Amino acid sequence: MTTLATLQSLIAQGESKTLKLKRSTAELKRAGETVCAFLNGEGGKVLIGVAPDGKLVGQDVTDNTLRDVAAMLGRFEPPARVEMSRVDVERGRQVIVLEAVPSRQFAPFVFESKPHKRVGSTTTVMSQEEYGRLLLDRNHSRHRWENQPAVGVRLEDLDREEILRTRTTAIEQRRLSPGTSMDAADILDRLGLRIDGQVTQAAQMLYGATFLPNYPQGLLKLGRFRGTTITGDILDNKQEHLHAFAMVREAIAWLDRTLPLSARFPKGAINREDRLPVPAEALREIVINAVIHRDVSNPSSYVAIAVFDDRIEIHSIGDFPTGMRAELLTREHRSIPRNPLIAGAFHRTGAIEVWGRGTNRVIEACRAYGIAEPTFTEGSGAVTVTFKAEIVSGSGNLGPRGHQVGTKSALSSYQVQVIELADVPRTLAELLIRSGRTDRTKFRDQVVAPLLDAGLLEMTIPDKPRSSKQQYR
Repeated sequence: MTTLATLQSLIAQGESKTLKLKRSTAELKRAGETVCAFLNGEGGKVLIGVAPDGKLVGQDVTDNTLRDVAAMLGRFEPPARVEMSRVDVERGRQVIVLEAVPSRQFAPFVFESKPHKRVGSTTTVMSQEEYGRLLLDRNHSRHRWENQPAVGVRLEDLDREEILRTRTTAIEQRRLSPGTSMDAADILDRLGLRIDGQVTQAAQMLYGATFLPNYPQGLLKLGRFRGTTITGDILDNKQEHLHAFAMVREAIAWLDRTLPLSARFPKGAINREDRLPVPAEALREIVINAVIHRDVSNPSSYVAIAVFDDRIEIHSIGDFPTGMRAELLTREHRSIPRNPLIAGAFHRTGAIEVWGRGTNRVIEACRAYGIAEPTFTEGSGAVTVTFKAEIVSGSGNLGPRGHQVGTKSALSSYQVQVIELADVPRTLAELLIRSGRTDRTKFRDQVVAPLLDAGLLEMTIPDKPRSSKQQYR
């Protein structure tokens, strides 16, 4: 309920993207247009009975006034949720508060057959192109491509080993019931990846073993280019159709092979520290985002990673979801997954959160690493994340490098990544998944054990090395 004190506080803030002042119901049509804009945006309030300069003038609210307001609210398509309240001001006069509650499920809304949007503190008619895109988004939210039955795909056509790997890590993360059986159908059902016993297209993108000819959008493109333009010599080129989990692992492994390691000696240390040009965890986060948020409904969709001499570009086909813009990714924002089922499976494994903090952590990691923040852009039907970094190694070798064996004096990139990840205590399963490795035994013996021996990593419960609650830091 809006009180007089709340009303005065709102007015003091002035008109904005979510607040509009109207002197009286004589401006009811304009008020309706603004309410429509709020419904299509972030929500907001229209205060009727407040002068443009913020003076509380109020108005006499009669039965006719209320009928006029009700009639105005009835001119929205589809029917909108607009909450009305009245606040007494003085001499029996009142301010009418109309609060628009947005709904992505039903947007876009139109008022008197026209869609409106808010630009700063101004209300304007939405372009036909934008309105059409919102209509497509609405249809997508109701009939998402990912929860439709997969074409010609049976349960036995999926990667059972990957499904079981999801089960194991999800149980370790306490995001799946320990009672979940080893039956692939049971696991998929618990992940919401079957409908009436049929494998969904989300399951195909997550665990598919074969992608052509029906699912060409399972494409990963990797390229290393000499110089700073895509017209430069191609030093390495790889294209492969993979399911989402394999796509993430392959992309991270390729970056590990392709990016040079630079050596430095931290202050007070006698052993050198090998570093990638970009924090490994930042690369991993953006790669996962590109894979799970791409427009999988588009047969021409793909994920592409291009490495130049001065930067790394990670491309994901598909525009931002409605309500998300590039500039929002650099500050606190809501998580708006384009593909909730695909994102949900990754969340179960601990690979992602659900709070929309991933890009914020990427920015923080780059700052702590001493490199420029990545840039986020949208254009030509794709979202691109660019890391500015010096990619040419000191030796002048521009091509892929071999993986180094970890020792105290020369850490492998996986070991560097584990040390960064262990900035906060993590389980072995978390470190395994976040570093993009799949073989638990080799990871423990070849990556974690040498770090423990070197004193660069420690157990949180050293006297019980095999404790189920064991973490590493």
